[in-house]
Amino acid sequence: MEREQVLITEDMIIRDVIRLKPRTLGILMNFGLGCVGCPASQMETVQEAAAVHGIDVEYLMKALNS
Repeated sequence: MEREQVLITEDMIIRDVIRLKPRTLGILMNFGLGCVGCPASQMETVQEAAAVHGIDVEYLMKALNS
């Protein structure tokens, strides 16, 4: 039985992204988002984190949803 595909969106909170798709933790870390365990990840969206860290959000989104 196949699991339902989870689509990550830019407006999702990082905490929720990791909870829904645990393998994204490594992807986020590879992009330099090492603060995924910090309090900011509890309320920061993927788009906000990308902006703060100077990451191309479209490139990040492709990696998170691959």
